[in-house]
Amino acid sequence: MAPVAISEESGNGTIGSVAELKKAQANKPQDHEPMFINPFYSPSAGDQDDDDYHYAKYKPHFPVVNWEPLTEIAVTDRGHFADSSKTALLSAAQKVKHLTPAIGTELVGIDLRQLTNQQKDELALLVAERGVVFFRDQELNIHEQLDIARHFGPLHKHATTPIPREPGLEEVHIVYNDAARRPDSSAFSKIELWHSDVTYEIQPPCTTSLKVITGPEYGGDTLWSSGYALYSSLSPGMQAYLEGLTALHSAVAQADGSRAAGLHVRREPVENIHPVVRVHPVTGWKSVYVNPGFTRRILGVPKPESDTILNFLFHQIAENVDFQVRFHWEPNSIAFWDNRVVTHTATFDFWPQTRHALRATPHGEKPESVEDYESRTGKVAKDRQIEIWKEQGIEIPQSRKGLSRARGYND
Repeated sequence: MAPVAISEESGNGTIGSVAELKKAQANKPQDHEPMFINPFYSPSAGDQDDDDYHYAKYKPHFPVVNWEPLTEIAVTDRGHFADSSKTALLSAAQKVKHLTPAIGTELVGIDLRQLTNQQKDELALLVAERGVVFFRDQELNIHEQLDIARHFGPLHKHATTPIPREPGLEEVHIVYNDAARRPDSSAFSKIELWHSDVTYEIQPPCTTSLKVITGPEYGGDTLWSSGYALYSSLSPGMQAYLEGLTALHSAVAQADGSRAAGLHVRREPVENIHPVVRVHPVTGWKSVYVNPGFTRRILGVPKPESDTILNFLFHQIAENVDFQVRFHWEPNSIAFWDNRVVTHTATFDFWPQTRHALRATPHGEKPESVEDYESRTGKVAKDRQIEIWKEQGIEIPQSRKGLSRARGYND
């Protein structure tokens, strides 16, 4: 989603809280304030070919209902209860395929309908470590998908995006595109579509799942980028700087996009402040936690500084292929990803074909900074890459100790 065009300036050029930001915006002359709405968040109603479509009951529906604001709830990550070896889960697979060093694993030969609670806990841990885990040829229905998701946490209900037409599925998020909705390249740039789901909530999602039920033969892939790997790539000085920062995440533009399309917003949009670097509660690894979709600015620094830092991080997310994995969907493929430590985007190269998927989105804990994590647990938050090198018996490079030198690369 394209960032909203706002100019958050106070007297010294810095904003330190949501309240200050809103005050600064309220004091600006309204007749000169630009409003930019991204048409990407004006979703299709999906009202074509209902008679012949097997999954018509899961096509987009926009009920006119109102939901109460979300409040903090207790969440305990199921990965805490997993065996660190993940033997119960991995031994059930015919094959375990790590797709890149940084992110992505595919498990072959597992029927998700048969998972025990122990295996679900180990799946939560595997997803926390690898960022995203893929399965193919899964026959589980949406109710079974929701049951797995509930094992990981209370389910999120989205304020603007469609839910299925079938009653009782308000916790399902619909992803739907068909021939009636041709992507408009003038409406957004590709970098703006990278996001972690609903990071504007006070407790954004944890182990999220998406199952594709209809898709093109080719095209319509999804890419994920690792926040662990992004953090590990930075200099020690930059790491320490980012660890002390917080950023504003906003739902306002998404709600504006829905209203511009004439759709009802079921819960008023919110804005929340989260750490720029958060710590995963189970792995203890540090991850960069900003995204182009919903992160609006870094607080407590001048706006030019915020813009420069966010622009750098956004481009690393979208352009550094060493942090990424790309998955080609087939019908009945399902992915589980940890929204706390990865961002993702889809390719819109499949028009006029139909791409239809169902998402289940459990709430995670409130994002925790390095300082807060270490104070709460008494543990030291870690750099994932350094921990992996230690396990492999590899000497930590001098650049990770604060020293660097020029080097060459040949390919």
